[in-house]
Amino acid sequence: MGTDKDYRLFTKPAELHKAVNTLRGIVAGISTDTQIGSSEMQELAHWCEIHSHLRERHPFSEILPVIEAACADGVISEDESKDILWLCSSFADSGAYYDAVTSTIQFLSGMVHGIMADGEISDKEICALQAWINANDFLAGTYPFDEINSLLSSIMADKKVDEEERNTLLAFFSNIIEFKNSFNLVERDYIDLREKYSVDGICASCPKITIEGKNFCFTGESYHGTRKELADTIEKLGGIFKTNVSTKTDYLVVGNAGNPCWAYACYGRKIEDAVNLRKNGGHIVIVNETDFWGAVSSLSTNESFCEK
Repeated sequence: MGTDKDYRLFTKPAELHKAVNTLRGIVAGISTDTQIGSSEMQELAHWCEIHSHLRERHPFSEILPVIEAACADGVISEDESKDILWLCSSFADSGAYYDAVTSTIQFLSGMVHGIMADGEISDKEICALQAWINANDFLAGTYPFDEINSLLSSIMADKKVDEEERNTLLAFFSNIIEFKNSFNLVERDYIDLREKYSVDGICASCPKITIEGKNFCFTGESYHGTRKELADTIEKLGGIFKTNVSTKTDYLVVGNAGNPCWAYACYGRKIEDAVNLRKNGGHIVIVNETDFWGAVSSLSTNESFCEK
């Protein structure tokens, strides 16, 4: 019988490419504040160690020695960081196993991991992440892009980050990273934080909404109209209204009782169902009713509601 090491020589392309995409993100994440500390070094070195079974496989036969050499003196310089990112990117962008969306989401997951490597999130890291989110808006509609985008938009609206907002980000980010691949981060350390700063049911920030041919569901209460009026509006515009969330649902509209805030809150079973489907790869966009009615209005003016 072969050993686990023998078996690992036949690692599937999916695992190889996911590992490269995640590594690119981790390196980018720990480099965002241009100050790579010892805990972040430990995190990167540990990641290399637990992926050492890939050492004989291309492209890790080229990548791991470069990272290990950079970590050898306990300091990763800016040039070394750029070299590692360039090397990872050159392999990830050539003959990638995944499509662009999946590969970039894997990168985002790694980037969040890298940012959290020292257990803290600095203002510079938050700004760098927001800049990355803004530059990759083709990911809109996917998990966890919409959630991160909405959180950052809400948090940065006043151009400053307080302790509660920072903890909210930490709580949400702790749902994204793979703790089993971490040296410094332990999931049990974030349980209380998750309970205190619950961020389930985050609506997308100013989403692009198409009604014709799309499936809609509604949850909550609304001052804009009754559920029947909402359903009638959707159907008149060529959409399909359903009472429950399913894999066919394109949009879950969250009633906000006249409150235009789209940020984050808990809304019950349908939100939970939608979030779980999104986590499993479903393309359900959770939208606040303010954005929905804005989309309805913009159909007659041919104008993006976000640009009004």
